[in-house]
Amino acid sequence: MTSLLDAVRRHADAHADRDGIARTSIAGLTTIRALAPSDLVYAVSRPLVALVVQGAKRVTMGVHGFDFTAGDSLLVTADVPTVSQITRASPAAPYYSLVLELDPAVIAELCGAMKPESAPDAGPVRVDPTEAEVTDAALRLMRLFDRPDSIPVLARQLVRELHYWLLAGRHGAAIRRLGWPEGHARRIAQAVAVLRSDFTKPLRVDRLAAVAGMSPSSFHKHFRAVTTLSPLQFQKQLRLIEARRLMLAEGRAAGHAAFEVGYESVPQFTREYGRLFGRSPLRDVRAVKGGGLAA
Repeated sequence: MTSLLDAVRRHADAHADRDGIARTSIAGLTTIRALAPSDLVYAVSRPLVALVVQGAKRVTMGVHGFDFTAGDSLLVTADVPTVSQITRASPAAPYYSLVLELDPAVIAELCGAMKPESAPDAGPVRVDPTEAEVTDAALRLMRLFDRPDSIPVLARQLVRELHYWLLAGRHGAAIRRLGWPEGHARRIAQAVAVLRSDFTKPLRVDRLAAVAGMSPSSFHKHFRAVTTLSPLQFQKQLRLIEARRLMLAEGRAAGHAAFEVGYESVPQFTREYGRLFGRSPLRDVRAVKGGGLAA
């Protein structure tokens, strides 16, 4: 019988782009492949679950590091800046994972039909063994790609079922917060969506607080509790991550990238870039493109 590894491998090998990302025709579902350990990848992750089926990876959020391997699931329940690195992969045994973006609307619907359960405070990132029901639902979802005509008919209910088993399992308490319409996580997520789209503009905390339906002081408190950062720190990381992408992927000069993402001072940009990425923009670009540390 086909295993989840077999199904993910087939899709990723056939569709992965140069970065190893193979998006699917099912919204929010992606397979990942890597043939070698990766460099550090800086990103602001959206709420998701990643099922690792081969290889190993490490994700760091702030001072907390999480190592996970085949048979583990990484859960991210808030938009948070992370640093990730695939730590075990080779041409003979590539890294493979299946990633599903969590849908708050589906979670809210399911929570309304499920037995109420208290949800203790938990960090926005955690790793646990993948449960059998989750693996089974994920496999049946991946099998739809063998019969594409089935996807419009069956994909939605299988995605819903996968969310159900995540809620019913050890991840449940952490995921439930995403489904509370008036919960802090959902309200902060609405503000984060605005911040993501307008991160190049001057920060207006009063506007973000209004989007979240909170006073500015309450917004600051709950924003940090959900994302581990202040709104200003979050904006800085969005700007710096995008500036790095512009320099590495599109060849922008550091000064041009700085102004494009909203900085008014190149020296300030250089200082903050060095604090986040560990070296100046020029050294970082040379190191990544040259495959090693630049002098």
